[in-house]
Amino acid sequence: MHLLKDRGFVHPLSSEITPKATYLNRRTLIQGLAGAAATAASSAWPALAQGGRPGKGAALAANRSEVAGATATDKPTSYADITSYNNYYEFGTDKSDPARTAGTLKPRPWTVVVEGEVKKPGTFDLDALLKLSPLEERLYRLRCVEGWSMVIPWIGYSLAELIKRVEPTGNAKYVQFVSLADKAQMPGLSAPVLEWPYVEGLRMDEAMHPLTLLAFGLYGEVLPNQNGAPVRAVVPWKYGFKSAKSIVKIRFVEKQPKTSWETAIASEYGFYSNVNPKVDHPRWSQATERRIGEDGLFAKKRPTLMFNGYEPQVGQLYAGMDLKKYY
Repeated sequence: MHLLKDRGFVHPLSSEITPKATYLNRRTLIQGLAGAAATAASSAWPALAQGGRPGKGAALAANRSEVAGATATDKPTSYADITSYNNYYEFGTDKSDPARTAGTLKPRPWTVVVEGEVKKPGTFDLDALLKLSPLEERLYRLRCVEGWSMVIPWIGYSLAELIKRVEPTGNAKYVQFVSLADKAQMPGLSAPVLEWPYVEGLRMDEAMHPLTLLAFGLYGEVLPNQNGAPVRAVVPWKYGFKSAKSIVKIRFVEKQPKTSWETAIASEYGFYSNVNPKVDHPRWSQATERRIGEDGLFAKKRPTLMFNGYEPQVGQLYAGMDLKKYY
């Protein structure tokens, strides 16, 4: 039984993810609105260090990350595409919905509660989080389970910096993230697509890995609402839905937490959800991907890389695991 269909939402088939007419209309709109901003955003990564401002958000300065693997060699996806083609069901299920409706989100004031198996639980406001560790620029690939990908210049710091500050106990085996769920700010919550609030989780060693990012911005600016403002996780070797947006709570727990997509349809969305071209989604292949912004809908797809190209950095986390069983 397809659980999402029972909740009033039919998950799209791979061929239906982006209908041709919708995609072409969206591209026309982007080209008309973005103009010079999109041109600046799609330029080389070093341009940001020279003060490039692609969008309208407040500037967010950061230094280039020194973490191994934190700077992809791929061409960055344009700011226009990154901020107009989004999965954020709290603001609608179509890729264009979040950019259209997320203006109702209020990213300030904002607090994140840290609780559970830690010696120093507490509540952090946004400014405290921003000052917790120096901000870094990281160019990460983002791979979504529907078969599309982007390359995004994120700004943040390793989640491990926050974890070390709160001092997890020996019982802390997993980290659970809880996103905001406020019907007054999020029109998509009225649809029974998932059980709200959105919940995600990582194993402790995954959360502590230096590539796991607590992100506050992209492309030299604060996060746009539709991209998970004001603070989100970014786990670059996993499918995009693992990177929780608009986080309001971080819990440290002993048992593996049930995530939102597992609750909805566990046969399709496992807890680990590592990018793996050898493990297909039950209804479509994961062997190839379409990079957004690369010559349109009918451009030749590129091979999907194991762990999204981060295998040298994270492969050891899963040594000896059956990655078809722990998908």
